[in-house]
Amino acid sequence: MQNQIKTTINYYKLCTKLKDTIRTGPIIWNAKRQRIESVAEHIYGVQMLALAIYYQFNYKLDIMKVIYMLAIHELEEIEIGDLAFFETTKEEKLIKGKEATDYILKDFLRKDEITSLLNEYNERKSEEAKFAYHCDKLECDIQMKLYDQEGCFNLNDQPNNPIINNPDIKQVLDNEKNISNAWIEFDRDKFKDDIHFIQIIEYLKNNEI
Repeated sequence: MQNQIKTTINYYKLCTKLKDTIRTGPIIWNAKRQRIESVAEHIYGVQMLALAIYYQFNYKLDIMKVIYMLAIHELEEIEIGDLAFFETTKEEKLIKGKEATDYILKDFLRKDEITSLLNEYNERKSEEAKFAYHCDKLECDIQMKLYDQEGCFNLNDQPNNPIINNPDIKQVLDNEKNISNAWIEFDRDKFKDDIHFIQIIEYLKNNEI
């Protein structure tokens, strides 16, 4: 019993690190804001977004499984942080993520259940995993739109931005003229197999929220 109590408290203590792990995207784009959201806040936000989309668009899937996936999908960031796409390859991130979550869950009695759910999310083969992944990306798009509407970004003031001169990014920015719409365009292909998410990002691009 003592070991179970210690494992429970230690797991919670590790997870609280995500309250102080700031999301990388707004920082890369030099968001002028006193406070940028944490990874823990992102997790909360994407769960609430998933519930809203599930009910508003009448999806036929296991929503509790989705919420569970979204609760644990950033566990790896306790150890490796919120890595941007240019800091590692997708394959390397999966390896680092697995090593991190294996360490975090090493004392769990039923860790295989959580690991299996994380693998399902990362492989995106089930409808629940696809839906959770779409919600994860959309939440980021919406948050960047909200920051943009606050006037947090200035494309002409991007000191030390490591991706501002990337040719693909420059091309999108030339067409979109603001960071949040460019962000949506970067993510567009990720939503291509779900018409509801496509409709949401089109609305997001063309309207104040």
